[in-house]
Amino acid sequence: MKIAVITGASSGIGREFARQIGHFYQTLNEIWVIARRKEVLDTLSSEVNVPVRVISGDLMKEEIYKRLVQLLKTEKPDIRMLVNAAGFGKSGTIEEIYRNDAKSQMQMIDLNCKALTRMTLTCLPYMSVGSRILNLASAAAFCPQPGFAVYAATKSYVLSFSRALGAEVKQKSIYVTAVCPGPVDTAFFEVSGPTDSRLKEKVMVKAPQVVRRALLDARARKAVSVYGIPMKGAQIAAKLLPHTLVLRLERIGKN
Repeated sequence: MKIAVITGASSGIGREFARQIGHFYQTLNEIWVIARRKEVLDTLSSEVNVPVRVISGDLMKEEIYKRLVQLLKTEKPDIRMLVNAAGFGKSGTIEEIYRNDAKSQMQMIDLNCKALTRMTLTCLPYMSVGSRILNLASAAAFCPQPGFAVYAATKSYVLSFSRALGAEVKQKSIYVTAVCPGPVDTAFFEVSGPTDSRLKEKVMVKAPQVVRRALLDARARKAVSVYGIPMKGAQIAAKLLPHTLVLRLERIGKN
């Protein structure tokens, strides 16, 4: 049985992957979708052209992994694609966020980094030649971001992990792509808080565009997927310019 596994599939970019993936990989037998809100996941079957298997649970808790491991042992699927899209961010200084919600920054690390890594390790034994892993990073991974410090750091981890993993599994003909979008018009900002940057508001894009680009880049075996000229420019700037200058430009962009 050929499947795709998608975390964070109840909303935003994860849900858009579920909608589009069957058009790119037409030999899939099932899509396994993972998120906390079962009632939302249940509605996906009417939006996609591939049978959906719902696995509801919290990726920051042990129980979901026990269920997934058992299911994988029983079904022994061929995972053609793993999409690690679960994650969240909180905007504000480290001290501000801590005062408002003392646990949220640790939870960001747990979900954005630890859960992504564990999902990858859990699914990797069931992947074969030509399988793809797409890890949702962010353009925030390119440079430190005051006011988004922990979130940007977690996405830097995702980018670095994806590049290194890609080098390790390339000999098995398994390909890893880090997806690094800029601001995307999703429910992300309902959790993180509204952006305080006029520049980010101007370059905000829609999830379907980002996902289509990511799937095309994964098909092309690209290590990093960046949608849009502004974010590609940001990627180049982060490579060429000193971070002190990039940080100064970020402050200017908020004004």
